[in-house]
Amino acid sequence: MKYWGYLLAKLLGGLGVLAGLRAIVRWLLPEPQEYVTYNNLNPIGHDLTHTIVYFVYFLVCAGVIALIFSDQKYRCRTCARKLRMPVLRGSWDSMLLLGRPHIEYICPYGHGTLKVPELQITGKEPIAWAEHQDIWKELELLHTGKR
Repeated sequence: MKYWGYLLAKLLGGLGVLAGLRAIVRWLLPEPQEYVTYNNLNPIGHDLTHTIVYFVYFLVCAGVIALIFSDQKYRCRTCARKLRMPVLRGSWDSMLLLGRPHIEYICPYGHGTLKVPELQITGKEPIAWAEHQDIWKELELLHTGKR
């Protein structure tokens, strides 16, 4: 639940920053009087300055949303902390023996690992989140050899 709440908080924060930026743009670039009084038209598409400024504003909005979602992809699904310790698994040379190359990230508190495929043969492959029940117990069993 923290994961989705954190995403919602980031989206609302980004929306607030972008709304403030739009207010600043409207304050610095008022509408030309000829459009308001005579034609009652929106200056975007009719005035080159307004069109370019709002196009750049649209690109900034798209970039902020893309950054928010790309940051969220590499967060723990349980605690919403940044995933750490990327480990390269698989091999380009021996793909048939060791599997496809991918990168695994782990939550610093042991909640799970994220497997991001490095090779995408059949199009965009989804990333896989594997949740750990009790990673410390798993590590203890692995260390003692009882597994």
